[in-house]
Amino acid sequence: MLEKYICTICGYIYDPEVGDPETGIEPGTAFADLPEDWYCPDCGATKQDFILFVPD
Repeated sequence: MLEKYICTICGYIYDPEVGDPETGIEPGTAFADLPEDWYCPDCGATKQDFILFVPD
């Protein structure tokens, strides 16, 4: 199971099972495999603004 990451700015959760189709990121793409210039689709934050998502 691939790990989810959450944007510390807006709370968007990157789910590798879904990917980010609007920017051409295919489902099954791990967060570590995202391009360095990928950004949060909701607020524009960079990859460095994401942390590992750990559900309560």
